[in-house]
Amino acid sequence: MNTASPALPAFPALHELPRQNASQVKNKWGELVRQVRQSGSVAITHHASVEMVLLDAATYQQLTQELSAFNAREQTLLDELAARFDERLAVLQQPEAAGRVDALFGAKGRLAKRPRAGASF
Repeated sequence: MNTASPALPAFPALHELPRQNASQVKNKWGELVRQVRQSGSVAITHHASVEMVLLDAATYQQLTQELSAFNAREQTLLDELAARFDERLAVLQQPEAAGRVDALFGAKGRLAKRPRAGASF
């Protein structure tokens, strides 16, 4: 199974984004749109604090697609793990399993052969 994930695009840190205060956004929308198209994103500030980040549509779409792909990969891995757990649990719930465990504990170290602890041993 290949668990390598595609590299996410390098986005600048929040403090590295071009900034526009809320008044500039309101009064100079065209300039802001040009800036977003040029840099990909702009931090919108209110009283020098970043309130939001404005992204171009292509960047937003790319982020949502990558998030969906990541979630799908994670769900696949969780499903595989749940299936392995269910298989092991089914073995433990077989009628003869309790007798084997009782015999193992009853032997108190006097076993004829080493017990198997699973497929990996």
